[in-house]
Amino acid sequence: MSYQLYRNTTLGNTLQESLDELISYGQITPQLALKVLLQFDKSINSALSTKVKSRITFKASKLNTYRFCDNVWTLMLNDVEFREIHEFAKVDKIKIVACDGKSEI
Repeated sequence: MSYQLYRNTTLGNTLQESLDELISYGQITPQLALKVLLQFDKSINSALSTKVKSRITFKASKLNTYRFCDNVWTLMLNDVEFREIHEFAKVDKIKIVACDGKSEI
């Protein structure tokens, strides 16, 4: 399954803006733009699941809310500490959206 979460990243937004501009100038059809976005979804999900090897752990002092809907977890956390091997970061509040990374293809 390909999720569309990454369309809201800088890269995804820039792609959508570029496609909108090409559509407005009549250089591509809306159908082609949709195909490009669907391929972006598949490619970014595949790349993140196969190429990223970093591991980060986190610990929160409080779990405000959590939700599981349509195979997607949403967590709202307070006072969160993130750790990598030699790196450390702390934030007051964070929202984590986690999806099943297993491909159904």
